[in-house]
Amino acid sequence: MAEPATRTNESLLELSDEARAKVLSFRAGQPDEERLALWLEVTGVDGLEFVYDIFLQPIDEAAPDDWVGHHDYLSVVVPAASIEDLQGAKVVLVGDLVVGTLKIENPNSPSPAVGSAHGGVLSGSVEEKITQVLENHINPAIASHGGRADLDHVEGSTAFLKLSGGCQGCGAAKVTLSQGIETALLQAIPEITEIVDVTDHASGTNPYFQPSPG
Repeated sequence: MAEPATRTNESLLELSDEARAKVLSFRAGQPDEERLALWLEVTGVDGLEFVYDIFLQPIDEAAPDDWVGHHDYLSVVVPAASIEDLQGAKVVLVGDLVVGTLKIENPNSPSPAVGSAHGGVLSGSVEEKITQVLENHINPAIASHGGRADLDHVEGSTAFLKLSGGCQGCGAAKVTLSQGIETALLQAIPEITEIVDVTDHASGTNPYFQPSPG
């Protein structure tokens, strides 16, 4: 097996002294304990938060593109697919060494930053204005997650949208819509007072984030 990438000079994430002590105490006495690393992996989303899996696994099972950091007597592995989502995170211990649990403090959000729509003069009908905001502002932002938003139709002051690509069936789609897309459209187009998602999320085949289990 190829040697995993060791990136101790990159500050991907921090591990508090208390968290490290907790992991070492749990690892103590396990077979080949010195080969066991702490693995941190993003497995889904729940609202504005990522869902994680934290476990011990032999360090030599890390792939070449995985991040491997060393914290004194403990190695930490982050699978390649989770590196971007865990950039700048910190693993801390909540409680004491006996009954305490590990917690990941993560500055990253599973919902892409959409922000407010600025610049450019909107013209035409309400439908045309919505399309302009979607094409020029919102879709470029959510394209980082492989997603797209399109206008389905307008009824009165309500705009009905369909999400596709990585946003269809994504566990963070509701957050992206309510705190990103909806905010941008309502600020830019005063004729619209409500945004409704009419996407068939159950038929999504390639969501950017899986919903959290259960």
